Amino acid sequence: MGHHHHGHSHGHSHTGNKKALFSSFLLITAFMVVEVIGGFLTNSLALLSDAGHMLSDSVALGLSFFAIKLGERKATENKTYGYKRFEIIAAALNGLTLIGISLYIFIEAYHRFFNPPVINSMGMLTISVIGLLVNIIAAWILMKGDKEENLNVRSAFLHVIGDMLGSVGAILAALFIYFFGWGIADPIASVIVAVLVLISGWRVTKDSLHILMEGAPIRIEVEKVKKTLMGIQNVKGVHDLHIWSITSGMPMLTCHIAIEGEGMHDKVLHQAQSILHDDFGIEHSTIQVEQQEPGCPSHHGVCN
Repeated sequence: MGHHHHGHSHGHSHTGNKKALFSSFLLITAFMVVEVIGGFLTNSLALLSDAGHMLSDSVALGLSFFAIKLGERKATENKTYGYKRFEIIAAALNGLTLIGISLYIFIEAYHRFFNPPVINSMGMLTISVIGLLVNIIAAWILMKGDKEENLNVRSAFLHVIGDMLGSVGAILAALFIYFFGWGIADPIASVIVAVLVLISGWRVTKDSLHILMEGAPIRIEVEKVKKTLMGIQNVKGVHDLHIWSITSGMPMLTCHIAIEGEGMHDKVLHQAQSILHDDFGIEHSTIQVEQQEPGCPSHHGVCN
C-alpha cells in the first residue's frame, strides 16, 4: 500500500494578471461614467446599454482583481486550499451579472421599437468612437494576462470584447440616425449588444459552474488519462479515478492503481506522477498504489 501527494507551487502569472486587471478596471470605470452621462444627454439607449455593459465590466474587473488578491492568501487549517476557489465564484457572478443586464436591455429596447425617441446622433457618435478606443486599449492590456488558462481573466476579457462590439453597434446606429434619420437604429443596436452580452455571460457562467460542480477540466480527457495509466508496466487496474479543478489551471487528481509484482510500488508511483505531469499538466495528484488481489479492491468489485 502506498499514498503519495505530489504538489508543486501553483505557478500562475498572478502579477501580470493583477496589473492587467487593475489598469483595465481604472480605464473602463472612468469611461463608464462618461458614457452614462453621454447616454442621458443624447437620449441613446445604445449608449446606455453599452454603459450598462461597462458597469458590469467595471464590477467584473474589480471583482476579478479582488479575487486574485484573495487567492494569494495562504492556506489555513480551515481552508486547506486557501482562497483560490473565490476566483471561480467571481467569474460565476460576472456571468450571471451579464445575463441580467442583457435581459434588462431587451426590455428597454422593446419599448423603444414602438416609440423611437429623438437622439443627438453627433454626440452619440463621438462618445461611441471614444468608447471603442477605450475598449481596444483595455482588451490589449488584458491580452497580456494569461486569459487562456485563467477563467477569471478570460471572463474580464470577454466583457471587454462584448463592449467593443457594443461600441461598434452604437457607432453604426449613430451614423444611420445622422444620415437617414432612422431612430429605430438605436434600439436595434442595443438588442445586438444585448445578444453579445448574453452569449458571453452564458459561456462564463457555464464554465465556472462546471468547475464549481467539480467537473473534469475541459482540456483533460478522463478516459485518456485512465488508458495512459493502464499502459504502465505491471499496472492491472485503475479505479476510483477523480479529476477536478480548484481554480483555472489548477487540476487535481486522485486514484487507486492496482499492480502485480513485488517491489514495484515506488517505480509505478513515480511513472504515474511523471505521466500526469508531463502529458496532462496535472501537478497535484494523490495516488494509492496497491497489490492486485482476487476480487480487486474497488467499491464496485472491478479494476477498470
